[in-house]
Amino acid sequence: MRENTGTEGTALKDNASGEAAPGESVLDEPAVADTARGRTVEHELRQRTPQGPDQVPPSAGLRLLAVHAHPDDESSKGAAMMAAYVQAGARVMVATATGGERGDLLNPAAGEIQQCHRDLPGVRRLEMQTAAEALGIEHVWLGFMDSGLPEGDPLPPLPAGSFATLDLEQAAAPLVRLIRHFRPQVITCYDESGGYPHPDHIMSHRITMEAYHAAGDPQRYPGTGEPWQPQKLYYDRAFNPARFRAVHEALLEAGFESPYTERLAWLDGDERPEWMVDHEVTTQIPVGDYLEKRDAALRAHRTQVEPEGFFFATPNDFLRRVWPYDDFVLAHSRVETQTPEYDLFAGLR
Repeated sequence: MRENTGTEGTALKDNASGEAAPGESVLDEPAVADTARGRTVEHELRQRTPQGPDQVPPSAGLRLLAVHAHPDDESSKGAAMMAAYVQAGARVMVATATGGERGDLLNPAAGEIQQCHRDLPGVRRLEMQTAAEALGIEHVWLGFMDSGLPEGDPLPPLPAGSFATLDLEQAAAPLVRLIRHFRPQVITCYDESGGYPHPDHIMSHRITMEAYHAAGDPQRYPGTGEPWQPQKLYYDRAFNPARFRAVHEALLEAGFESPYTERLAWLDGDERPEWMVDHEVTTQIPVGDYLEKRDAALRAHRTQVEPEGFFFATPNDFLRRVWPYDDFVLAHSRVETQTPEYDLFAGLR
């Protein structure tokens, strides 16, 4: 069952001169930047770039917990943000609900790893360890079985005992225990659609909402530790259409092909899926200096991420100029704060 939702993209190409090297700034190409048109494009890009700080504040003593469904989700959603807060002194932990046992080998080149054919879940656990080291984060497995992504019409039932089939309180209990032990002030998770409707993503949302509200109540989940109440909850908005659109338009204006054309046509078309929700981004975390750490974490998941695929389709120097943020939606707060925010811990410092 496929889990990775990143559609394959192509590297940026100058319509006249061929591919730009990974990590190379397309605006530094002489054919663009050294012309009046190039200077105009660069000015427009600067004007379009979201206005905010370029670093997160010092964050010693603060704790962030990010809840994800499968290994590799943490690297494709909010990875640069986590690296930024680790560098700023915060403790950052990822809780992965399942081991990705029913995932497929999505990068054909990884087929040369013989262990993939004998024990893909074991390989994915090792990949997760490498990704966590690249980001500097702490990591915990919640211990559930991957539900897989059902296909067909009608859809087949989910495997018995898999994560998405469990009773909500049964599935939320390990997360409540973790929250009470780790004591995060801030939690991030997926929105109610799961970001896309994989049953494990939707279940990850459900257990996070349950645990966020229950962990501080001494009457609930007895035996899972002393109560602890997180103060803020965010939805990840990694696939923010506004981000895709801004980068797409900037690429076209600079004279390059865009890897986002088909995705935007799908988002803006008449066949937009019913499950897709529109949450307004409230919070943008500056991550320009940490995009390479995100890339290292993504490449650690070699069985799931193609090195020339969608996630690497836009050079980081270009992203730093156009959209140097990870986007989030403030879903719940117990402290007073004002939006837009540029810090997940705003109101807690």
